[in-house]
Amino acid sequence: MADKLSVGIDIGGTKIAAGVVDEDGHILARLRRETPTTEPLEVIDAIADITEEFRREHHIRAIGIGAAGFVDATQSTVLFAPHLSWRHEPLRDSVARRTGLPVLVDNDANAAGWAEWRYGAAQNEADLVLITLGTGIGGAIVIDGQPYRGQFGIAGEFGHMQVVPGGQLCECGNRGCWEQYASGRVLTRRARAAATEGTAFGKVLLSETDGDVERIEGQLVTKHAQAGNDEAVEWVAEVGDWLGIGIANLAAALDPGMFVIGGGVSDAGELLVGPARAAFSRHLTGRGYRAEARIVRAHLGPEAGLIGAADMARLTARRRRPANPGARARVRATARSGRSPRRRK
Repeated sequence: MADKLSVGIDIGGTKIAAGVVDEDGHILARLRRETPTTEPLEVIDAIADITEEFRREHHIRAIGIGAAGFVDATQSTVLFAPHLSWRHEPLRDSVARRTGLPVLVDNDANAAGWAEWRYGAAQNEADLVLITLGTGIGGAIVIDGQPYRGQFGIAGEFGHMQVVPGGQLCECGNRGCWEQYASGRVLTRRARAAATEGTAFGKVLLSETDGDVERIEGQLVTKHAQAGNDEAVEWVAEVGDWLGIGIANLAAALDPGMFVIGGGVSDAGELLVGPARAAFSRHLTGRGYRAEARIVRAHLGPEAGLIGAADMARLTARRRRPANPGARARVRATARSGRSPRRRK
């Protein structure tokens, strides 16, 4: 095992989640720290300290870092991380100098998508699109077993496709972005509006946050939807409808075999994914004359990002081509039958 362990680190605006990951995607040890500050040097110090703690018990081969932001195509520099106030931060080289280990940096959604392709929901697929639903929408693309990052490393920012011209103002500065209609932000916005207006459901939500509107978050709506509250169920279903519309657009452009839905909002399960599938089928270009991609929930949960980052770093350090035996077997079988491996219901 001496050559097969790597550290995966998922950096968010409030926390750093880290783990020692083996070649089968199993997490052997975990650490979680609050993100110390938005100052890059202090975050790098925290990463180095975490790595050193892991190295006391494990022989670490490489470090993979998933960052919530734009990462360049060389997987070395964080170009833009709004929650951390990072701009053109050479994270790979800074961490490598501190630790003496090979380092790979990627967008956190890319890392999560890679983990789902290797070890999670998409192990039997050649191509997949991951959509992560949290406060916003992130995404990742894997094509024929390779992450697709685009010419400049920024592919997969699906949340900022404009679906309603002149619509809701987005934090990116544009209006009508998809994430303004199909993310946890929507549930939060509606819940706080209901509380401010004093509706019956709004009063229920307020009672659970000691009367503080700003403490009402989308997760609270999801909890009530799962408990059977009709209004909460309706709100989640509307988010699912918008999710399905966006997925239909992505299918027109990319035609993958599977869409994997992850992120905290996916905890709503079929209350969200069922309406998304229905909307996808209604809006899919050429519906009735083409196979439809499957839409499934992610399997690896919130640790997908650190698992994927660790795996990519380990494979890069060893210069090995990744394996996904199920996908390769299906590609061979469909090739023999004359069917495209991407066309699957």
